[in-house]
Amino acid sequence: MSQSNINLPPYLKALAVLSLISLIIFILIIGRSLLVPLFLAGLISILLTPMSDFLERKKLSRVWSTLASLLSGLFLILGLMVFIVFQVASFGRDLGNVKEKLNIYLIQIDGFILQNFQIETGIGNGIDKHYLIDWIQSHGSTLAEFVFGTIGSLSMVLLLPIFIFFFLLYRNHLTVFLSMLFPRHNKEKVIEEILILRKVVQNYIVGVFKVMVILAILNTAVLLGLGIKHAIFFGVIAAVLNIVPYLGPLIALTLPVVFAFLTKDGLFYPFAIIVSFQLIQMIESNFLTPKIVGGNVNLNAFATIIGLLVGASIWGVVGMILIIPSLAVLRKIFELTDATKPYALLLGEEKNDVDFLNEQS
Repeated sequence: MSQSNINLPPYLKALAVLSLISLIIFILIIGRSLLVPLFLAGLISILLTPMSDFLERKKLSRVWSTLASLLSGLFLILGLMVFIVFQVASFGRDLGNVKEKLNIYLIQIDGFILQNFQIETGIGNGIDKHYLIDWIQSHGSTLAEFVFGTIGSLSMVLLLPIFIFFFLLYRNHLTVFLSMLFPRHNKEKVIEEILILRKVVQNYIVGVFKVMVILAILNTAVLLGLGIKHAIFFGVIAAVLNIVPYLGPLIALTLPVVFAFLTKDGLFYPFAIIVSFQLIQMIESNFLTPKIVGGNVNLNAFATIIGLLVGASIWGVVGMILIIPSLAVLRKIFELTDATKPYALLLGEEKNDVDFLNEQS
């Protein structure tokens, strides 16, 4: 018995797509507490899969290899968090030393405004330490909400290692399950495509981390050469913020520039940081990322900005971090079939658009 295909008008197809997108966004918002650790666990488990495979080739059982890989990953994450906490604490202790110089600049700015515009701003009184303490205490709940909103709830911290463990333990089982969702296709071919896709995601994430390490070294070396205090802190933060396109590098540049402006004499040091960071950013975008990460998962600027806005509105800072690799993976999935290749084209760069239009003319 032959099956008949239902042909819908174009406007109904567009309406169905919009309805599906709205439903997905609604589910992402409602299920944030479960889906955020699920997404993070999926990315981390992909990174830990090679280690688990290596241990299994050394005749270690699946359970023990999974447990060893999980503990190694958790120790690495914990070590990174401890390093960041100590760097932030050291940086915070030195903030009090820049208060006097900042007050001098504020007095000069207040005098300039009063002399040229006859406007009394009041900033010439400087920053009072007791006022800052009172402000922090009064806004402590807001700052705490921001921190916990960024890091996640206690349930997320507890669920993350559990999800990673089961993703690693049942990775082959999940692959077979996904292949069974496509009964009309060759099962071996589907499994092969899934493994290729997992390898692409793995290479992408590993490549991003390699670029991050190189950027941290370059940024730190520049800041150490200029004699900027807390060079390691600023260098590592700049490398981590590079994950968030456009906005991240801007924030990463602003922090050391402002600190150098307040702690160094003259404008040479802030200017040198700006020039050096821009050169490093050019090296990263034109050489490091294309060579290490590769061009197969590149996203165009418009799709990236829209993705960042959507990710921030749905999941906050974590959403901004997760949305870029998710869109890159989604673009690669769209390239697997002819029916979804237009969506891959929409997310990707426009380097082949001219050739495509010439072929159609």
